[in-house]
Amino acid sequence: MSTAHYTPGEIAERFGISLDTLRYYEKEGLLTQVERAPSGHRRYRASDVELLYLVRCLRDTDMPIARLRDFAELVRDGDHTIPRRVDILADHDARLTERIAELQERQQAIRHKIDYYRGVLAAADDEEIAR
Repeated sequence: MSTAHYTPGEIAERFGISLDTLRYYEKEGLLTQVERAPSGHRRYRASDVELLYLVRCLRDTDMPIARLRDFAELVRDGDHTIPRRVDILADHDARLTERIAELQERQQAIRHKIDYYRGVLAAADDEEIAR
């Protein structure tokens, strides 16, 4: 990869996404206006890569596209929007914390059921050995 610009293929490979997903993020306004090389091919700057990393992080933690778009617009609007960005991220973090707690509860229930079924299997094995 070059240090100044990245091709769509390089970006897709780096983030493990398809070119279609990358174009979707552009269409939805999650990335800035992507530069074009003299050949007309799209190319991404380091700032695009940084923003895409955060977009993927937020998307992977279930932030809705509309909220992501709002956040990306704030980033593009400059540093005076940092307080709003902090609010959005703090709200998302709180929701994520709640979701993690819910998932941990579900995981405990699943583990309990696994232990139960293993006990049933062990008892069945013991019974078969006793015969």
